[in-house]
Amino acid sequence: MAKLKNYNSSLQHFVIFLTLLLFVSCANHKLYISKIEGKKIGVTNENKDLATFEDVIKPYRETIDKDLNTVLAYTPETIDKNGEWQSTIGNLLADITLQRSNSIFTTREHKNIDLCLLNHGGIRSIIPKGNITTRVAFEIMPFENAAIVVALKGEQILEIANYIISEKKPHPLSGMTFTIGKDKTAKNIQIQGKPIENNTVYYVVTSDYLANGGDNMNFFKKGVASYPIDYKLRNIVIDYFKEIDTVPLTKDIRISVE
Repeated sequence: MAKLKNYNSSLQHFVIFLTLLLFVSCANHKLYISKIEGKKIGVTNENKDLATFEDVIKPYRETIDKDLNTVLAYTPETIDKNGEWQSTIGNLLADITLQRSNSIFTTREHKNIDLCLLNHGGIRSIIPKGNITTRVAFEIMPFENAAIVVALKGEQILEIANYIISEKKPHPLSGMTFTIGKDKTAKNIQIQGKPIENNTVYYVVTSDYLANGGDNMNFFKKGVASYPIDYKLRNIVIDYFKEIDTVPLTKDIRISVE
């Protein structure tokens, strides 16, 4: 009887040891992906499922087309980005971005935006003569950039003027005017009709892309504060078109040359 008891005890210890061994073995076992295979299936007329695929996307396409073809406003002539130092579409976009962003900014911060600066390259299309649809707004501003206000000192405002001169592009500008001297430097810089002051903080609305130094606009990274507006530039354009009947043409001189 004593031998049987010792046998059972030995068997029990063996089972425990085997269990622990298996546990440790499984715990250290890792799975790895050894191979990934894929197959390209072309959507062609020979594909039997093409008709089914078309039936699935057709309702979505029709809904999107209907929304994009909605007429929002009218323009008596084409508004484009041509120009040496400013353009009709640049003036328009800068003006409405300043106006609509300012209504939000003043409510939140109890301050006013002084000027707007956008980039010429961010305008991807024109506003053709005739009816303006939602599709036009998406073609002008296809990106998801949002408006943001950056607080800059007068020194950085001077950098903005010098940047525009060096770039030789009609970047959209509103709220700021200056003259390009014969020596290619900025003169008579005015913000909202008043001479610039180096120690004054000015509130500039731009895109979040430019605020992060996009297009080498590094002066924005020197801002003393920033205030996201949470308003996409494209939506600013769409909302503006919805509120008017005919788009006014802005041809005032913002940058002059000696």
